[in-house]
Amino acid sequence: MALPIGTTAPDFSTTDQNGNPVQLSDFRGKKIVLYFYPKDMTPGCTAEACNLRDHYKILQKKGYEVLGISTDSEKRHRTFIEKENLPFRLLADTDRTVHAQYGTWVEKSMYGRKYMGTARITYLINEEGKITDVIEKVDTKNHTTQILGEHSLNPKKKTPQKIAKKSIKKAIKKLAKKSKK
Repeated sequence: MALPIGTTAPDFSTTDQNGNPVQLSDFRGKKIVLYFYPKDMTPGCTAEACNLRDHYKILQKKGYEVLGISTDSEKRHRTFIEKENLPFRLLADTDRTVHAQYGTWVEKSMYGRKYMGTARITYLINEEGKITDVIEKVDTKNHTTQILGEHSLNPKKKTPQKIAKKSIKKAIKKLAKKSKK
């Protein structure tokens, strides 16, 4: 079960793809996208990582540091990073300690068979270490949009608000013309 919004994100110690130690507390003062995913080089996980890769500069401009975490080994993470040209760090949680802290090691079911695995969940953590959002229904191909907001990647896209605003302006212009007659 995911941790609730507003709680302090549990600190953890693990290693990245190069064996370098990583602690969440090292990132205090920065906003974090901490995304848990099941397995390197699988279709859904690759789609999610590549979506974050393709929008990484936008995430950085918004002040986010991206950290992916799975139960894969450091070596497998290195291979995944090299294959997909990922610009962010992947954390190895082979003993599932961090997964346990964040409620992402869960019972799953496929074709009636129950097993334990990683829940695909993303935590957004603010500069003070508080969880500001939890994304439990991850859209792997559009994950950055979920993180930044529905229209953040395409500001020219016609939102309902923009359509309504345009319609109101048209109606006002029509009324103004009629009142001049």
